[in-house]
Amino acid sequence: MNFGALIIGDEILSGRREDKHLARVIAALESRGLALSWARYFGDEPARIVAEIRAAAASGDVVFSFGGIGATPDDHTRQCAAQALGVPLALHPEAAELITRRGREMAADKGIAYDTTGPDHQRRLNMGVFPAGAQIIPNPYNRIPGFSVGRLHFMPGFPVMAHPMLDWLLDTLYAGLARERALRAMRVRGANESALIPVFERIEAAFPGVRSFSLPSVDHPALGPHIEIGVKGDDAEQVDLAMAALREGAAATGATEIDPS
Repeated sequence: MNFGALIIGDEILSGRREDKHLARVIAALESRGLALSWARYFGDEPARIVAEIRAAAASGDVVFSFGGIGATPDDHTRQCAAQALGVPLALHPEAAELITRRGREMAADKGIAYDTTGPDHQRRLNMGVFPAGAQIIPNPYNRIPGFSVGRLHFMPGFPVMAHPMLDWLLDTLYAGLARERALRAMRVRGANESALIPVFERIEAAFPGVRSFSLPSVDHPALGPHIEIGVKGDDAEQVDLAMAALREGAAATGATEIDPS
């Protein structure tokens, strides 16, 4: 199963807000033995949002979407999700209850009664209008929920809300996918990536399920120019064997391992 992320908002693309979602998604998946396959950024443009959600749904991947599910005029994700999925919008009854409860709590903090017939309450209820058939994602921060449609999960852009919701999704819906992933790496000097490519190809052919990687650095402040090379996979024994083969193959190209100490 692949995992993807949609990060939505003009404020991210303009630099007015720094994205905090991508690193958090990567870390949350990695801590559970999973990995992010792809991520996309785009602004608050309805046609683009519809197209991206439609593509995400067609992919069959698990997709975490951040941003645009509020009720202000620049929030389009709820409406675009319904359009992309070909379903109507509908007020989710549990979301309505949670939003009302939150409104009453906020009013009580101010020592006033909460008016459920007024226009402010009706505007707040719009935050619970989701594509028909959606399931809610609980929000421990302020009760205002996100929503899921199949493997597509929509959360607010605020990290303080979205990140606990992400953890809930992973631990509730995808806990059975967690697995230990093995990774082995070393840093080398004296070889270039083109000379190492045949070594990587031989290793991936000899050890199915093991993937190689190469991360060159040209301006490391302590180590200078070098390449970090390694292998990763689900079978630790196979990864260890592949790493031994990689070490031998890299040495044959003239690469010298940098002392990790």
